[in-house]
Amino acid sequence: MNNLNRFIEQTNLKPTFVAGDVDVIVNQAFEHNFLGVCVPPFWVKKVSREIGDKDIQLVTVIGFPLGYNMTETKIQEIELAMNNGADELDIVMNISSFKTGLPWTKIELAKCCNLIHDNYKLVKVIIETAYLSIREIEEACMLCADAGVDFVKTSTGFAGEGAKVEHIELMRKVLPSNVGIKASGGIKTYEQAVELIMAGADRIGTSSGVEMLAKAK
Repeated sequence: MNNLNRFIEQTNLKPTFVAGDVDVIVNQAFEHNFLGVCVPPFWVKKVSREIGDKDIQLVTVIGFPLGYNMTETKIQEIELAMNNGADELDIVMNISSFKTGLPWTKIELAKCCNLIHDNYKLVKVIIETAYLSIREIEEACMLCADAGVDFVKTSTGFAGEGAKVEHIELMRKVLPSNVGIKASGGIKTYEQAVELIMAGADRIGTSSGVEMLAKAK
C-alpha cells in the first residue's frame, strides 16, 4: 500500500510521555508525512507550536482512558484542548452509562459534538470494543452516528484487546457512509494495518507507524 502514511495517526499516549517525546513524534510526522499525531492533552500546546502550519492533524483524547468522567469535565477538557490547538478530539464514550442503558450516553456525545463542530473541529468517539458484545458494538455505532460524530474508534489501547478485523467489518456495515472508522489498539505491523484498512478502517492509530512504513518499502 503506497499511501499507508496518509491513514496513520502516529500515537504516543503512554503515561511516561516526556517533553522529548514531542520532538520525536513531530519529527516522525514531518519525515513520513503522517496524516496526524495523537498526544496526551497536557502536551497539545507544545505539539501545536512544533507543528506550526504544517498539514498534520493534531489529535488528543478526552475522558481518557475510561470514559466515565462527568459530562461537564469532558466539555472543559474539549474547550482547553481546542484552545491549545487540537484539530481532532477522540472522546471515550461513557461505557458505564451505555451498559446501564441510560439515554445520557447519546446526550453527552451530542453535547460534545455540537461544541466541537461549532469550532470546526472533528469528533471521534472511542467505544472500546473489548468491553462490548457484538450487539453492543452495533448499538454503540448507531448511537454515535445519531449523536453526530465524524468517526467511531475501536479502542483506547488500555483495554485487554484492541482493533479486530471482524469488528471493523461490523462497524462499517452498521455505520452510515459519512461516518469514518478509526482502528486503534495493538496495531503493530504493516500487515495488520492493511488488513484493517481493507476491512473498512479510514484511520489507523498506532505507535508503530515508522516501522510499518519501513516494511511497506
